[in-house]
Amino acid sequence: MFSPAFDDLVQRLRVLPGVGPKSAQRMALHLLSRNRHGGLDLAHALNHAMHSIQSCVMCRSLSEKEVCNICASNDRDQHLLCVVESPADVIAIEQSGSFKGRYFVLGGHLSPLDGIGPEEIGIPLLLSRINHEEISEVILATNATVEGQATAHYIIEASKNLPIKVTRIAQGVPQGGELEYVDSHTLSQALQYRLSVR
Repeated sequence: MFSPAFDDLVQRLRVLPGVGPKSAQRMALHLLSRNRHGGLDLAHALNHAMHSIQSCVMCRSLSEKEVCNICASNDRDQHLLCVVESPADVIAIEQSGSFKGRYFVLGGHLSPLDGIGPEEIGIPLLLSRINHEEISEVILATNATVEGQATAHYIIEASKNLPIKVTRIAQGVPQGGELEYVDSHTLSQALQYRLSVR
């Protein structure tokens, strides 16, 4: 619109999830009209992150080092391994402060129609890690979607001959939720995976 450089900036901003043409245009206008210093800081931080952040060789989460701080920590329970779909899931669990084990990040979920099989999400690497480390429990924390459930089921089947305990995170009615507003699938899951209280 204003120049090829402006159009290019708008197009580059559209790589972000949920950013359409109008949102990208508003962001570009804001940075150029009202916050050039912030835009330059953003460009510097983005360039630095793209060149310095990589995947941890153990858990496949994001790290500036070859082995991330969680995997390198002696304070973590080496016998617990939580399997998640993305680094965002690691952040969410860490923010809860309720898990002190280690992680394995799949980097997605099984999706045969999209050509994403076990190898593409590192399941052979996960099984190798379970075999070669002193892991006693694998906690499957994949998403409660059809693909997440299928991925968890595949891992359960692939690890059934290994001498480990495999658990799945609880699913069902959210804290503070009212039953009349909960969808039937969630309610079914809650009933199926109910806990004994006495």
